[in-house]
Amino acid sequence: MKNTIFTGAGVAIVTPMNADGSVNYNKLGQLIDFNIDNGTDAIIICGTTGESATLSDEEHIECIRYAVEKTQKRVPVIAGTGSNDTAYAIKLSKEAEEIGADALLVVTPYYNKTSQNGLIRHFTAVADSVNIPIILYNVPSRTGVNIAVDTIAELSKHPNIAAVKEASGNISQVAKIIAACGENLDVYSGNDDQIIPIMALGGKGVISVLSNCMPFETHEICALCLENKYPEARAKAMQLLEFTGDLFIDVNPIPVKEALNIMGFEVGECRMPLAPLSDKNREILKGSMKKLGLVK
Repeated sequence: MKNTIFTGAGVAIVTPMNADGSVNYNKLGQLIDFNIDNGTDAIIICGTTGESATLSDEEHIECIRYAVEKTQKRVPVIAGTGSNDTAYAIKLSKEAEEIGADALLVVTPYYNKTSQNGLIRHFTAVADSVNIPIILYNVPSRTGVNIAVDTIAELSKHPNIAAVKEASGNISQVAKIIAACGENLDVYSGNDDQIIPIMALGGKGVISVLSNCMPFETHEICALCLENKYPEARAKAMQLLEFTGDLFIDVNPIPVKEALNIMGFEVGECRMPLAPLSDKNREILKGSMKKLGLVK
């Protein structure tokens, strides 16, 4: 049995930007404190929501370093170090370990994709290069490749591969992963609208976009699930369902950054090629936020 990295709600934290497009580390620090003060169970830095695809090498490492130093071991820091280039993923992973990340989030190779055997070779090579736990990140809608259940079962035998973030949207696949891997692998929901079904199957929590704006509520839903209080968890999740959906009214992280800006966090815009939220969608987003008291 492997050690669990965290249980509950980990925030896939945004990367705030200044007006000139540079990383705003002061605002990142404010967001980290806001999340930890409100119950977030882990900080996931430089993931999809953190715009890792458009961070320079230097920014990527500096964001991880900053999160580690700011968090001060209050909660685990999980660094996104995935790439479609295995050698580069290894380089990033080693650097993240050296600067103090507690674990790594490693996405499936994208664009060039690969076979299932290629996935095993890729993730094994990354896992062999470090001494901290790895969370596999399965998000076929972005990468164009799904990690098959048998592949995940094989990878779960590696001592450093501790979990999977499942964002395939396929609940049946999640059930099969948990059945196949048992205590060899923890499962986290990669979708805020699937926290309850995945945790009911035995998942440990969520790596969450919603937590950026509502960390306490997301943590509370997970905590209720961990206590087997599913009716209460369901009731709370249903209250947030409209807003949870509206956070994906456009490509992530466009809406969540806009929501944080509406809340007064001043996290700036996304880097190109991501475009600002349309006026129409901004009003829809603002409408669901008003219902939750996030904006007047």
